[in-house]
Amino acid sequence: MRRYARVGTAMGGLAARQAIRLAGGRILGLPVDKLEHAADLRAALGGLKGPLMKVAQILATVPDLLPGEYTAELAQLQSGAPSMGWAFVKRRMATELGVDWQARFKTFEHQAAAAASLGQVHRAVGLEGRDLACKLQYPDMGAAVEADLKQLKLVFAIYRRYDRAIDPSEIHSELSARLREELDYRREAANMGLYTRMLAKEDGVHVPRTVPDLSTGRLLTMTWLDGAPLMDFIGGDLEDRNRVAINMFRAWYVPFYYYGVIHGDPHLGNYTVRPDGTINLLDFGCIRVFKPDFIGAVIDLYKAIRDDDQDLAVHAYETWGFEGLTREMIGILNLWARFLYAPLLEDRVRLIQDKPTGMYGAEVAGKVHREIRRLGGVTPPREFVLMDRAAIGLGSVFLHLKAEINWHQLFHRLIDDFDTAALGRRQEKALKEFSIPAAD
Repeated sequence: MRRYARVGTAMGGLAARQAIRLAGGRILGLPVDKLEHAADLRAALGGLKGPLMKVAQILATVPDLLPGEYTAELAQLQSGAPSMGWAFVKRRMATELGVDWQARFKTFEHQAAAAASLGQVHRAVGLEGRDLACKLQYPDMGAAVEADLKQLKLVFAIYRRYDRAIDPSEIHSELSARLREELDYRREAANMGLYTRMLAKEDGVHVPRTVPDLSTGRLLTMTWLDGAPLMDFIGGDLEDRNRVAINMFRAWYVPFYYYGVIHGDPHLGNYTVRPDGTINLLDFGCIRVFKPDFIGAVIDLYKAIRDDDQDLAVHAYETWGFEGLTREMIGILNLWARFLYAPLLEDRVRLIQDKPTGMYGAEVAGKVHREIRRLGGVTPPREFVLMDRAAIGLGSVFLHLKAEINWHQLFHRLIDDFDTAALGRRQEKALKEFSIPAAD
């Protein structure tokens, strides 16, 4: 209740100030100061280390969803959260595993190894000597998620008062569904098993194994994987940086094009790098399953951009769920598509983005946003939130690494034999094995 009141007060005050600014703008003809409003929004969210902060981070990493002023401000939100103290941890662990829970570990570190928006991770050693990572959810996160999602509606309403380029209704639906899924650690354990299967032939990617008898719906115990942060590698040799980039590319896109599944959170804290350039994937709460036709349309749009095939582009957008698009609007959407597909279209070694800028895609996204607003706005299908986030997040990683790779050849190794029906069969079999629901 205290949290809800605090968030509500912050958002309510922000709404009131914005209403005054909008009224002044209408009466006096003064422009709305987006920079000031964006700064207010960051200040209101900055004290929250829970679900709403996670949503803000997602929105900040998908620059075509918000104007540049908002993206820049929300990008300043920190990903770390204060960890729970030992007394609190003991009570939570007893709730999940019973009062004798410590007898089930050889050692269990008091200090959290990492803390994030929904929970924290403790390092431990199992009775058989295995190094373990115990991911413990903060208490009452279910209530916090529901409260924050209600407040997110208010944030979007404020935004829509003066900028109607993007209708965020489907975005809210998607974020709501994915955040609720992240609270279910049994589902995350199933996702981890799914990724173990999908990446079984990828020597450059490592996935932890769950320990079922030490896991519950709010505690996920898995094998510990040693690795270093990505930023430790950005000053290394080009060959090493390229190896990391290739492994990241395949970790995300082998599941996408072979199984219709994507890891929707390429946050720096969700993977580490081993000395040999292979990577560890560490978090599987934010996973998105797509219908096979959706994946086929991703490839169709690539071919439409490559071949300047307007009819194929229309087919791709309609398959994704866009409705009532004019040819002019499709041309604007293609500007963003050309940016995303650009490295894949050229059969040569190149940087992911030839033009050096501070934020991957922000300049193009700003232009697209202005044109969409001029044409009356659009409602992006909900699937775009995590797909766009993955593309932009990975692009930012490749930009940091200054990787020089033939992205065209990497991509074509995945799609040259693509068959929608075959993907559907693989997906159905894999999802059934781990009792994971099909695409919603």
